[in-house]
Amino acid sequence: MKLQKKNLLAQKRRWRIRKTVRGTAARPRVALKLTHLHLYAQAIDDDKGVTLVSLATTSKDLRGKKIRPNIAGAIAFGEAFGAKAKAAGLTTVVFDRAGRRYHGTVKSFAEAARKGGLTF
Repeated sequence: MKLQKKNLLAQKRRWRIRKTVRGTAARPRVALKLTHLHLYAQAIDDDKGVTLVSLATTSKDLRGKKIRPNIAGAIAFGEAFGAKAKAAGLTTVVFDRAGRRYHGTVKSFAEAARKGGLTF
């Protein structure tokens, strides 16, 4: 499959999911971004277009922990994100998996965030 076709199909999956997943102030959307080196997560209020909480493996809080974008790293990252979101006053969120399967790293992050105090 050509790279352009592959990217187009991935974009269509993201759009299809974003049609149904919408964040509000009471229930923000948790968007997860995976790269080959880092993990990024944000709690977003789509009504106002504001990021309420964000965390990345490159942030000062997690820089010394050497978190990699694998299942073990996603567990540590999810627990840290759940704790940070809970400290900011967030308890219930909706999860935006960004067109990825709910499997592996994505699933580990979601379960760890639940363990960290988020409900979704």
